[in-house]
Formats: sequence, structure tokens, C-alpha cells
Amino acid sequence: MNSYPLDRRTFLKTLGTATISAPFFTRHLFSAPPSRVLRHASFGGAGMAWADVQAIMSNDFVKLVAVAEVDLNRVKALKDRFPDVKVYQDWRELLDKEAKNFDSCNVGTPDHMHAPIAMSAMQLGKHVYCQKPLCHDLYETRQMKLLARQKKLVTQMGIQIHSQKPYLTAVRLIQSGAIGKVKEVHTWSGKKWGDTGAPPEKNDPVPDGYNWDLWLGVCGTRPYVGGGYYHPGNWRKRLDFGTGTFGDMGCHIYDPVFKALALTAPLTVRSEGPTPDKWNWSVNAVIRYVFPGTPFTEGKKVNVTWYDGDERPAADVQALVAEAKPAEPPPAETKGGGKKKQKNKGPIPDQGSIFIGTKGVMLLPHIGMPKLFPEPQFKDFTIPKIESIHHWTQWAEACIGKGKTTAGFDYSGPMTEAVLLGSVAVRFPKATMEWNATKLKFTNLPEADQFVRRQYRSGWQVKGL
Repeated sequence: MNSYPLDRRTFLKTLGTATISAPFFTRHLFSAPPSRVLRHASFGGAGMAWADVQAIMSNDFVKLVAVAEVDLNRVKALKDRFPDVKVYQDWRELLDKEAKNFDSCNVGTPDHMHAPIAMSAMQLGKHVYCQKPLCHDLYETRQMKLLARQKKLVTQMGIQIHSQKPYLTAVRLIQSGAIGKVKEVHTWSGKKWGDTGAPPEKNDPVPDGYNWDLWLGVCGTRPYVGGGYYHPGNWRKRLDFGTGTFGDMGCHIYDPVFKALALTAPLTVRSEGPTPDKWNWSVNAVIRYVFPGTPFTEGKKVNVTWYDGDERPAADVQALVAEAKPAEPPPAETKGGGKKKQKNKGPIPDQGSIFIGTKGVMLLPHIGMPKLFPEPQFKDFTIPKIESIHHWTQWAEACIGKGKTTAGFDYSGPMTEAVLLGSVAVRFPKATMEWNATKLKFTNLPEADQFVRRQYRSGWQVKGL
């Protein structure tokens, strides 16, 4: 049962190859040519948006019609590959001028613009593939799920590992009872999407071809700071724009936990880590959830705990998988954009989950094949053979009536809501917060409700939000 870690850069490189569908993915193949062309638009022309475009366009029945990108300096690769595509700087202009010319879209912007763009597209009846986390705030997430359901649209969240062999196998193992009923789960990421202190007190000139006001979108105005402080990647650290390590990686790493255990909304959430400051998310989070029990868990409740940065599960939990060889950690971003390696904390990989069951333990690296412990007990156990599915093709085919998605907003919406509860809990350390998912309110801490729904700046209101 060997694991095979695949870091984000390697994965993105895989997306850029002509052989994206094999051997890593198994594509759904038509027995006959598709009955129609799927006309597609992208909101975002670089980074994860560009990776998604390449993956979606690996299907020959998809035609790229238009792209919106606030930084026109970042669309060279896109224009080289798709010279005839229309490029807009303002996403609202794309919707106004191209609404009749496309059927589906992907949203790969910073987190704060996921909901405004996706909701606006869905109001026009467009199918949506949206990057994780689905939204910046809990209320946005709920509204996106409800609108997609009302409009009967095909949706998918960009948690592509959901469709890959390691996570599919992990779900099968848990639901088949390989380690018995699950008693508790520990999940973690060594990434550090956080910072401390106010932004630099300066107002840098905005580069030509980059529209800072459009990038700010629904967030309040502020001076532009260059040097990578916000754009193109460090927005993940900033409260207004990103969702920290938890939002960035939680939707990936919580996914197989949520799916395997068939979890619903948490009952309580509690942060044991540091609070964010006025501008940035913190690191070294420890967030404890209590979920209602399910047929796959022991008892009426199940505890799931998240750790990030330097935090890890306790030594006694790590000892349950002490025989595991640490997976090679992915390179971490430095402030200047370079790479540095992170150190593993004990016998576990830099990112992953430990499921503790009544009959055994499962270690699930991110990204790698699950391992079962204690090893002597499972030495003759046969891991089921499950092939990866092309996450983007599954969505694109569903858009033209071929099959269904497995990470649509009906699934990924509630899962994202659970994840984003952590972004509220870190503001109220050491408080056990009782959550009413139906009302989107904290029953014992009403002052926390202000972080469920943000106020958009004047002139940027979006229908349904």
C-alpha cells in the first residue's frame, strides 16, 4: 500500500500536458460524438483559472468563447493557445456582451469574487465550475447552493482530488467498514496562508494593464501595494480576500472525511489557536468540530479536528501510524515567491488525515493512497481497485446531459459551510460555538453572526447576495 504524494505544482504541470486524461485520469468516453458543442467562458485567465481552462478544454466538444481577467499582463499563455478568444477585463462586461454566446463557465478568481461572479452567471442560467472554497462567506455558500438547485444547473467545485483514486479509495474503505465505525478524525495541512501586521503604508503605482478597482470588487477600496502583497497569490493571507490555510486547503482535505462519513452540518465548533489581526488570517490553527453521528461513526457524535501551520495531532494519535514513512512535503511559498521545504512533524506526511476506527486506523496523505494500521493486522488486506475520474470532464459532460457531477453545489456547498465555520471560530478562541445550520446563526454567541455574511461595498451589490 504505497502512497504517492503529488504536490500542487506537479499537479498543475500535469494539467498543462496534452495527455491530461491518461494515465492519471480515466475519462468518460462517448460511445458516439456529442450532440452539441458546449460554449464556455472563463472568469480568470491565469493561475487556477488557466489550469481549469486547460482541463475543461481537453474535451473536444468544448469551445472557449470568452475570458475575463483583471490583469491583462497574465493572459499571454491563454492568448497563445486560443488566439481567437475574446478577452475582457471587466467580468460584468463579459456577461453583458456574451450572455447569449456561452453555456457554461469556470470561476477561478480570488475567493472574495467567487460568489458575485458565479451567482451572476447562474442568474443567466449558466452552468458553473467554481474553484474552492466555493465562497468567501457562509451566507454566499448557502445562496449559491440554493440558486443552482432552483435553476437546475450543473455545478462542480474545484476539489479535483475528490475524483482521484486516493480519495475515492479512502471513501470506499471507510464506508465498507475496513476500520470499523469511525470514532474520531484528525486532519491537517502544513501550509501557512497567514500573516501579521498592517499592510505597508504606501500607495504603489498600479501596473499598466491591471485594474486594481476591478480586482478589489466587492471589498472596500484601499491603496494598491505591489511586491506581491496582494496579487497574484498572497491575497489568500488577507481577511477580506482569502480564507487562510483552512479555506484554501480545508475544502480539499475535509472532502474525503465529509464524503466517507456522510457528515451533515456541525453541532459545535471551537478554536484553540491564535486569532487573526485586523488584516490577516493567523496560522497554527487548531479547530475542533463536533458533528452528528452517522451510520459510519461510533456513537451519536463524532469529533473532527483541524490543524495547520506547525500544529499537528497529538503524539498518541501520531503513534497509531508510527510505521508510516513520511511523504515528501510539497515546497512552500516564501515571501519573495521562492520555494522552501517544510519539515514533517513526526511520522505523518505534511498534509493529510487520520481516521481512528473501532477496528483499525487509516492514514490518508494529501495526496496519496490510504494506508491501514496496525500493519500486521492488514498485511493480507486487499485495497479495492478504483480508477480516477476526470473531474472537469465529468462536469463538462453533465452540462450537455451526459451523466452527473459528484461535487456539485448540493454536496460541496454544505461541505464548504462546515469548513468556513472555522474562519468564524478563529475570531472567538476558546469558545465552544453552537451552530444552527438551518438559520445560519450561532445560538450561544450572537456576536459571531456578523461574520456569516459580509456587506459588499456600494455599487457592487449582486442579486441574491
